[in-house]
Formats: sequence, C-alpha cells, structure tokens
Amino acid sequence: MFQNIPPITKNLLILNALFFAAKYVAATSGINLDIFLGAFYPESVNFKSYQVITHMFMHGDMMHFFFNMFALWMFGGAVERTLGEKKFIILYFAAGLGAFVLFNLTNYFEINAAKEAVQNSRLIESVNEFARLDMQGGGTFEQIESNLKQWLAANDVSNNQARQDLFLDYSIPMVGASGAIFGVLAAFGMMFPNAVLMLIFPPIPLKAKYFIPIYIAIELYLAIQANPGDNVAHYAHIGGAIIGFLLIKMWRKSSFNRWDS
Repeated sequence: MFQNIPPITKNLLILNALFFAAKYVAATSGINLDIFLGAFYPESVNFKSYQVITHMFMHGDMMHFFFNMFALWMFGGAVERTLGEKKFIILYFAAGLGAFVLFNLTNYFEINAAKEAVQNSRLIESVNEFARLDMQGGGTFEQIESNLKQWLAANDVSNNQARQDLFLDYSIPMVGASGAIFGVLAAFGMMFPNAVLMLIFPPIPLKAKYFIPIYIAIELYLAIQANPGDNVAHYAHIGGAIIGFLLIKMWRKSSFNRWDS
C-alpha cells in the first residue's frame, strides 16, 4: 500500500512521522521541541521566522498526528496525482502558510484588545518578556500557568484577565499540519466533488461536494463560538481551506484539464 503513495505525499508522511518521533525522543531528555518548532504569535519573544514552516510538522499528541496523517494519506495521493508534484507541494505549503496568517490575524484583534485593557506599554513588554520559554523544562501548560501566577502575584493586580490573555497568547505555540491538510481537503472537494466518502459518525456515505463544505462550515462555527476550553486552531483550518480553494480556482481557470466530477 505504501508503495502506491505518490512521492510528495509519501515524503510528507515520512517527515511528519520523523518530527513526531523526534518530539518524544527529545522529551525523554526534558526538551520540548514544540517551543523551538511550533509557531508563536509573531510579536512574541518566542517567535522565530522559521516557525512558519516548522510548525506544520509538529503535533500535539498521538490523536492529532494520526488524524492529520490519515487525512493526508486518504486525500493527498489523489490530489497529487491530478495536480502533479510541483503544484501539490505549492498547495500544501501555501495552505499551511495561509493557516498561519489567518490564525494570527484573528489573534491580532484579540491581543490588541488585551493591550488596550492593560494600557501600559512597559507592562505589556514585561508580560511578553516574562513569557519567554526555554526549550528545556519550560514549555508544559502547567509550567506556563505557574509562571503566570507568579508574575501576577509580583505585580499590580489590576487588569489580571487582560494580562493573562496576553501572557497566554505569547506563550502557547500553534502546532500541526491541519492547515495544510484542510487545503488538501478543499482541493479534493473541488476536484472530485462526486467522490463518495464514508462518514464515521454517523456511518453513512456522503459525496465530497457536501461533506467537505459541511466540515469547513462546522470549523467556522466552532471558531466563532470561541469556547474557552477549546484549544483547536479553527481559524488556521479555515485559512488553509481558503488557500486550497483559491489555488484550485486559479489553476482550473489557467488549465485545459478538466478534473473528475
């Protein structure tokens, strides 16, 4: 089965698996690769420019990794065979970058609101500097939360919620290939609209032209809801899907090829 996967999809699966394994090997030495390779908000003291690419190869846990790789295996091969290797790799990474951009654009408005609530530029700089993380032993959410509580206890207690929001926005990275995968999903839905997909819950068949738009609509709903307990970057998923949709529209207009419908 693995031999039948086209080269770019196969190499992406291998790279993601290697990064995922490296994360757990590094963790045995107390090193958190999410801090080094995950994508922080660009204004964060933890942000590095290479993270806009490397975050696509990091995953939060086994379920996150498994479902992303399952989707890449299931849809990536068909899209790559039809588009060709060059366009597929452009689609994949452009969708991942689109996910990063939209996710941080929505964060920009949230962070600016928190800054206005704090109304103290030196204090904002102090929050950001205190959010600095060390790869070795500094990146679990419990440790981040502990650092925040210590900082709040040592400073003026007014506007605690705004400071907490800023601190967490500067301290928690985005990880995962989900944005790139959603670009592939959107491409698949446009290129093979009548392909029948079997849902898991409920176990019924549904054409791609219905399933994928519904899935993306659910992501948009969850993003707008902004549930405090939800740590999924829904806007990143939507950003990836938008880029996938736009690229296929552009390539379809400039090509004489007619994809399966």
